[in-house]
Amino acid sequence: MSIKNRKALRTEEEQAAPEETEQQAVTDGGAPLLAHLQALRRVLIVSAAALAIAFFLVFYLAIENLMAWIIGPIAERGIQIIYTAMSEALVTKFKVALVAAIILASPVIIWQIWSFIKPALFPKEKKAFRVLFLVALFLFLLGVVFCYLAVYMLAVDFFLVAGDNLATPMLSIDKYVSFLFGFIIPFGVAFQLPVALYLTTRVGWTNYRMLAAKRKFVILGIFVFAAILTPPDVVSQLALGLPMILLYEIGIQACRLTKPRERE
Repeated sequence: MSIKNRKALRTEEEQAAPEETEQQAVTDGGAPLLAHLQALRRVLIVSAAALAIAFFLVFYLAIENLMAWIIGPIAERGIQIIYTAMSEALVTKFKVALVAAIILASPVIIWQIWSFIKPALFPKEKKAFRVLFLVALFLFLLGVVFCYLAVYMLAVDFFLVAGDNLATPMLSIDKYVSFLFGFIIPFGVAFQLPVALYLTTRVGWTNYRMLAAKRKFVILGIFVFAAILTPPDVVSQLALGLPMILLYEIGIQACRLTKPRERE
């Protein structure tokens, strides 16, 4: 091969090299995105499979016991439970089974979500996330249990007494279950107040002095919130308002020990 031809071939290779390098960079840059999408797909598939298995187990093995437990507070008071549509009873069982399946499959779902976001966190962030998650889960369960054992029974008695000598109570199963879930779940959410205060202080939106200075306005807001959420009687409002005030004070003390995250 002549010297002229060799120079021409080398020039073509040098021109093609940047294009290959650029193409390789695009491929390498797209690989993490593809890996994330595959990991997300795996999370969704495993979570959906766990939820489906839990749903069938609950529906075929435990739904009758669950329905008896849910209807128990009304049945003990001699109130008849009815359904007004052909599919109402079955749809209500599906609803209860789905909620129970979500609770039963939650460890698998939570583990899948944690495995997906864990690689993106620093060691300190991983530890803080685990602690914060456990605290939030405990407070949510505490709110639900407290509502069912303390406030919900008071609400049931209040509404039954309010309608006494006015009409014969014959409760629809779907409306009763919806009332139950709509009553206890907001309590679990309301018990997340310390976690919310910690997060807002961590990102710099609030601080200990601000929360302490606004205490009287927050207490007023808590009782307004309790009056909206609970039946219109003082006992139910105090049953929700006083624990939330206690949780607010706990949140203030937690914020005193919390430093805002440094921003670059």
